Amino acid sequence: MATFLIILHVLVCIALILIVLLQAGKGAEVGAAFGAGASGTVFGARGAGSFLGKMTGAAAVIFMLTSLILSYFSGQPGSSSVMPDVVAPAQQEAPAPPPSQGATPAATPDQAPALPAEETAPAEK
Repeated sequence: MATFLIILHVLVCIALILIVLLQAGKGAEVGAAFGAGASGTVFGARGAGSFLGKMTGAAAVIFMLTSLILSYFSGQPGSSSVMPDVVAPAQQEAPAPPPSQGATPAATPDQAPALPAEETAPAEK
């Protein structure tokens, strides 16, 4: 089911891109792009406005529905990941800091952490 939805999602995405690219700008008809003088005859007497507008709306609705359904399926327990070998960031452990020479032991919860000593500026002469 998920594989079918992914394939449908990709196909609708490509169709949506092509439909939007086919639409003419605000001063030209689609037929003018093909070199025809009568630009209203490519998609009929009314032009491509209503047909491509309806196709864009339908493709956008299908694209949004498949996006919502796929996101719902990916949030279900037991869903697989495309990267199964990578540990999720919430499950990773923080790396231990490297030991340094002269390190002081960590403070216990009942002790306040030691503050660094204040450095004094050299006296002006």
